[in-house]
Amino acid sequence: MDVHEYQAKELLASFGVAVPKGAVAFSPDQAVYAATELGGSFWAVKAQIHAGARGKAGGIKLCRTYNEVRDAARDLLGKRLVTLQTGADGKPVQRVYIETADPFERELYLGYVLDRKAERVRVIASQRGGMDIEEIAAKEPEALIQVVVEPAVGLQQFQAREIAFQLGLNIKQVSAAVKTIMNAYRAFRDCDGTMLEINPLVVTKDDRVLALDAKMSFDDNALFRRRNIADMHDPSQGDPREAQAAEHNLSYIGLDGEIGCIVNGAGLAMATMDMIKHAGGEPANFLDVGGGASPERVATAFRLVLSDRNVKAILVNIFAGINRCDWVAEGVVKAAKEVKIDVPLVVRLAGTNVEAGKKIIAESGLDLITADTLTDAAKKAVEACNGAKR
Repeated sequence: MDVHEYQAKELLASFGVAVPKGAVAFSPDQAVYAATELGGSFWAVKAQIHAGARGKAGGIKLCRTYNEVRDAARDLLGKRLVTLQTGADGKPVQRVYIETADPFERELYLGYVLDRKAERVRVIASQRGGMDIEEIAAKEPEALIQVVVEPAVGLQQFQAREIAFQLGLNIKQVSAAVKTIMNAYRAFRDCDGTMLEINPLVVTKDDRVLALDAKMSFDDNALFRRRNIADMHDPSQGDPREAQAAEHNLSYIGLDGEIGCIVNGAGLAMATMDMIKHAGGEPANFLDVGGGASPERVATAFRLVLSDRNVKAILVNIFAGINRCDWVAEGVVKAAKEVKIDVPLVVRLAGTNVEAGKKIIAESGLDLITADTLTDAAKKAVEACNGAKR
């Protein structure tokens, strides 16, 4: 789960990380009020979306008057901001963050990521923070400072000092940077984070170290014990189909293909997508209905898949283990009758009571395409897709 910049900064500040003063606003008038409350004469108006590269896309505007703040907020609120990380559709801007824009001397980069290959937390830093950090990482990986944290002891003070000195900071700045590095690690660890990125981490003229921007992602499986973080979730920033799937305990991820997939089991779903691509097609989604493929869950799955107008065929691939094929087949037939399906439907069943399940499908009276193997099912789905019109 991702959170907005202002929410990430609230969490960081609660762990002792220094951040500029700021306030969130949902309207131009609120933005002006926030600027007056913050004081000063120079503010940044930042679009709040779950994506980076906002600066290059015009999502951050610097203002010197209250009228400029109002105009900037009016320009950003209600639009869809397209950045390098959002895709062509962009993400809706429903709130802006007003922040005091204090001058600074240097831009640095500081990040924490859960390295699943190493099974460790990896700290990444660079002397060259800012909007071009991705290009620097790709073209000059030697410019990155990396430290792998031993989970038994956590990040140590001497490691934070080594990072600070490698960032080229002076003695006063090193002290502030070590505090920031350690406190940010505590926030990452104690909140069950999977990613924390402070870019840029800036150094001011009076040797302060501030988190000028922040992005955080959290482990969904740990949210049950982090209710304060779970409450920060903004459904508008995700695929509405994924939100609807989550309400019914379905795992759904939308893709760019034309063949909808309804499968039980994450591993089988991945194999199904691979076989579709092997047969020359493109999957439209990942959808795992889980172990309890009841008629209600299957009907919800059909509605989710059909809500994607790019879908030209649907492949239902069920392997019954704890479930039974006859029960699953009844669910598929009932769901297919309840939901208006205007594309070819390919059904492949395997496992417990498979013959009884096939009989139910055959006697359903529905115009279904059946298959015995996954290879055959994927091939028939691709053929149906190529001949379908919607």
